[in-house]
Formats: sequence, structure tokens, C-alpha cells
Amino acid sequence: MPIVPETKSWTWVLERRCPECGFDASAIEYRDVPAMTRENADAWMPVLERADVSARPDDSTWSPLEYAAHVRDVYDVMAGRLRLLLEQDDPAFENWDQDATAIAGRYGEQDPAAVADELHTRAYALADAWAAVPDSALGRSGRRSDGSVFTVESLARYFIHDPVHHLWDVRG
Repeated sequence: MPIVPETKSWTWVLERRCPECGFDASAIEYRDVPAMTRENADAWMPVLERADVSARPDDSTWSPLEYAAHVRDVYDVMAGRLRLLLEQDDPAFENWDQDATAIAGRYGEQDPAAVADELHTRAYALADAWAAVPDSALGRSGRRSDGSVFTVESLARYFIHDPVHHLWDVRG
């Protein structure tokens, strides 16, 4: 059975606890996101050293390697969105098809050591970018094509759920 593409909007995580991983983005302060990003990236390193890192637990679930490659790419997408928020007034975010990216990037065939290095480097760069945002810019807003509006502050809280949730996915 192939992986079923993700179609639901996860914006609700800004308002309530995730029933799967237990993460509560509504309880997170913006200034906590940089440290949380770095800590999460560090926690992925032993996952990517597992002997079975490329093994899927079943046919419909990504392997830890695939989840890590996705998280690595989330850092890039969010870094781009943060740049747009800081450089433009009310930017529209380009759509990102995470499933098409996973297939095109052949996530399951990537080198775990390279993914670990890239994930770590990109996470720390994004953490630094979040940390550098002045308080006066936290309310700058942009939008997705589905109409969801994000500020710098809400985008950071929305973002951090993703790597936290996927680390939970691979730890079971």
C-alpha cells in the first residue's frame, strides 16, 4: 500500500494540543522556538544512526529516514516563508506539496549521514533566523493560498509542531 498524501490542514495546532503527540503550540512563547528547534535537531541525530533508519514500519508509514528528510525540507520552506514575512508586506506563500517533494527527492534512498548533517545545519540556521527577528516584526503577516493567515509569531509556533510531531512519529 502506498503512502497516502496528506490533505488536512494542521493550522488547528495553533489553538489546541495535538491529540497524537501531545504537543501544545498554544502554550509556546515565540522566544522559545529557536532553542526548541536546536534541541529537536539534536534529538534527530541518534535516530539517523539507527541500523533500521530506512525501514518503514509498514507500507503506509514513512521510515525514520523519510521523516527526517521531510523535516530537513520543512526548515527550508519555513526559512523562505520567514524571509518573505520580513521582506514583503502581506506576502502570499508558494504552495508546497510535501508528498511530491518526498517522491521527487527519493527520501527513502538518501544517505542518512548526509540527511543528518543537512537537517542539523538547516535547523540551526532557521533557529538563528527566528532568534534574530525583532519584537517589532513579530506581527508581520502573510498568507497561504488556502486563506490561512500567519504572523511571524504564529508561523514559528505552527512550524515547531512539525519537527516535534515527526520525532514522536519515529520514536513511537
